[in-house]
Amino acid sequence: MSHPGISEFDIIFAGGGTTACVVAGRLAAWDPSLNILILEGGQHTLDQAAHVQPYRYPSHQAPTSSTMTFNVGNPSSHLNGRTPIVPCAHCIGGGSSVNFMVYTRAPASDFDDWGADGWESKKLIPLMKKLETYEVQPDRPTHGYSGPIKVSSGGCKLGASEEFIHVGTTYHKRQYVEDTDDLETCNTYSPWAKYIDGTTGRRSDAAHHYVYNQAHNANLHIWVGKRVKRVIFQDKRAVGVEFTSDPGSFPDAGQPPSIVRASKLVVVSAGAFGSPGILERSGIGAEVILKQCDIEQLVDLPGVGENYRDHNGVFVPYFAADEVITMDPLWRGKESIVQENLSQWKINGKSLIAQNGYDAKIKWRPDDDELKAMGPVFQPRWKEFFQDRPDKAVAIFSLLEGYIRLPSSIEVPPRNYLVAFCYTLYPASAGSVHIKLDENGQEGIDFNTGYLDDPSDIVPLNFGYKKMREIFRRMPSYRGEVPARHPRFPEGSAAVCGEATGPVDLNAPDIIYTADDDEAVDRFHRSCMQTTAHSLGTCAMKPRADQGVIDVRLNVYGVTNLKVADMSITPKNVGTNTYSTALLIGEKAAMIIADELGIEY
Repeated sequence: MSHPGISEFDIIFAGGGTTACVVAGRLAAWDPSLNILILEGGQHTLDQAAHVQPYRYPSHQAPTSSTMTFNVGNPSSHLNGRTPIVPCAHCIGGGSSVNFMVYTRAPASDFDDWGADGWESKKLIPLMKKLETYEVQPDRPTHGYSGPIKVSSGGCKLGASEEFIHVGTTYHKRQYVEDTDDLETCNTYSPWAKYIDGTTGRRSDAAHHYVYNQAHNANLHIWVGKRVKRVIFQDKRAVGVEFTSDPGSFPDAGQPPSIVRASKLVVVSAGAFGSPGILERSGIGAEVILKQCDIEQLVDLPGVGENYRDHNGVFVPYFAADEVITMDPLWRGKESIVQENLSQWKINGKSLIAQNGYDAKIKWRPDDDELKAMGPVFQPRWKEFFQDRPDKAVAIFSLLEGYIRLPSSIEVPPRNYLVAFCYTLYPASAGSVHIKLDENGQEGIDFNTGYLDDPSDIVPLNFGYKKMREIFRRMPSYRGEVPARHPRFPEGSAAVCGEATGPVDLNAPDIIYTADDDEAVDRFHRSCMQTTAHSLGTCAMKPRADQGVIDVRLNVYGVTNLKVADMSITPKNVGTNTYSTALLIGEKAAMIIADELGIEY
């Protein structure tokens, strides 16, 4: 699949992530004579255990991981002066090869809200169905049953999820349904499906299911360890790209950049961080940014790199009873348990190998009492955005059955843990991603996350901490809080954290928090709230006058033969883990390009 001797192709993809795999794979299947090149900075993922065995996903979070790029944001006063770190994938398949594999889909109205002709939900739902095989339940009208991406409930169910759902439907007084990913239902507890093949127990990623399965096609080329620097133009027509060896893949690479030509199209698909950088290095962007980097401006597009969005997440660990089955022994690498589960997985795709530790969730919206308890700061945001959109959740609350060591994690003693995971889906804040030069003329990243800049954004996190703590305290497996990863409450406070011998009664009173306690919760979130790695929006599909970068056919304004296709194009946030959206953008982009090239599909 690689032959760097060729220098001219029909279509070149700058980036080999989820969306690029979908587009390139579809086009190659529809017209095998098309000469297609994918250039990817990271490495191959084909049949590699770290990528295909679901339970291994935390390994990609290690600070030494070569499958991720860790983007360091500028310090923020809203994060108590922290420099937030946001990882993005650096391998074939992109996020689909390293993500947590949780299956969620945005409400249909999210796409209608984009206001982009041809991207309305009624046009996209057939594509959402086309891309998936939904193995969880038969005959669901908005789900698909013959697509490349498998969705199942994984290799086995962990018992603590049943406790979470039981407390959610009794104490938290919400309904239970089997499917909250039908594009409209929310505010009910449900199982959490996974991007795991129910038969093989393997991760269901874009690399294996759109491109690696076409190894027989000699015209589909994948070159790894290649970092695209810029697009090459003739007048204002994109005719190729310039790339170098990726410093992460080839540390001693000092050779001059190479150029490959594209006779039909260049597609930039390097994600929310990579795509705006490629455009800026190509002379497309805001004059002030390009000037600072000594780049001659080709097109004035001040929206490039703006409109950065993400979801705000918090992982809060609790001690679990010794007899509870969690992912902890596997994630700690306890050899006997890993081997026992691996041998089962090799036989029938079952066992904890085909697990991610997420089995239950609620796409949560506050009821009247909760809204009141959230206080006045959130009310304008609720009224303006959520109140009249009943399909839009404020946050997802879920249970993670095991402790993941994220880049910001502390070490914990070897035992069983349950983690309360809360992340907000439509934060009001936005940030930006631009290239910059340091004092030595080396290129770096000027990245403002925007996290918690808007005062309304922290409110659901603060409320979510308290609500999730009440839910966890009532679960039979609960054995107290891990104090080092909870707010530091003042001595003598009713909210002080620590170990417990067991749960409280289902009808026990809630903890009462003082003003000082509330301050401790707020401070805690500013110190440890983190990315969900759902970065998007930096090459937004919007009108040019409204800081747009591309039109509804994915064309970059002001030039020809250049498109962007990845999560950077989404103009507004989506209420979902973004893998489902990245796949969808890929399916839509493939049809747009096929139409323009006159390819039957």
